[in-house]
Amino acid sequence: MDKAKEKREARIRRHSRVRLKVKGTPERPRLVVYRSVEHIYAQVIDDVAGHTLVSASTIDGEVRKLVAGKKKTEEAQIVGQVVAQRAKNAGIQKVVFDRGGNQYQGRIKALADAAREAGLEF
Repeated sequence: MDKAKEKREARIRRHSRVRLKVKGTPERPRLVVYRSVEHIYAQVIDDVAGHTLVSASTIDGEVRKLVAGKKKTEEAQIVGQVVAQRAKNAGIQKVVFDRGGNQYQGRIKALADAAREAGLEF
């Protein structure tokens, strides 16, 4: 059990280090990724106003239909594409990427790459 607690605490430390440097502005909001065991969530946030501009996740009704029966990495790619499309529809072209303290590999990397391919710049 101690190993799980250490991993959780390490992620929290990494996240606080990242948040000291990464800030979202109205011109360049922050793309935040949260990964749980089953789901992945992505939000585009304006930190100045404190508002979520767009979001997508595997529990979103529209996305849930697209991710049915897929592997977790494929689900993350779909969420990345959807959040990028929604951001572009809201007039957002550039974002800063906040990996949420997670290591940049696996599902986090898949989501970021899919968002880049869909047209978001970061």
